[in-house]
Amino acid sequence: MKTLVLVFTVASLMFVGVSLAAQNKTYTGEIMDSACSGMGSHEAMTKNNPRMTTKECTTTCVQHGSKYVLYNAAAKAVYQLDDQKKPEQFAGAKVSVTGTLDDSTKTIHVVSIKAAS
Repeated sequence: MKTLVLVFTVASLMFVGVSLAAQNKTYTGEIMDSACSGMGSHEAMTKNNPRMTTKECTTTCVQHGSKYVLYNAAAKAVYQLDDQKKPEQFAGAKVSVTGTLDDSTKTIHVVSIKAAS
């Protein structure tokens, strides 16, 4: 009986550990503002101001009400980011975001962000 309880306990702990680890995934793309991500680029904003960088465009749009998002150009996917502080330093940059994705809202619960290599 003790052996059965021990086996069940170990199996349960392994299942919980694997389940929690499986939730965090890494997503790649550019930290962009929600306004420009809807168009797929900063082109509309930088057309009138060709010296504006993607970082300047992103931060300016966020200052005017947009939110930081992760934009994956290859998949044409926009992911909302639940943390609006961590992406600030990566505005306009290619990054890897680690976190859990809520498929229904396309929102990533951000665990970490790092510059893409």
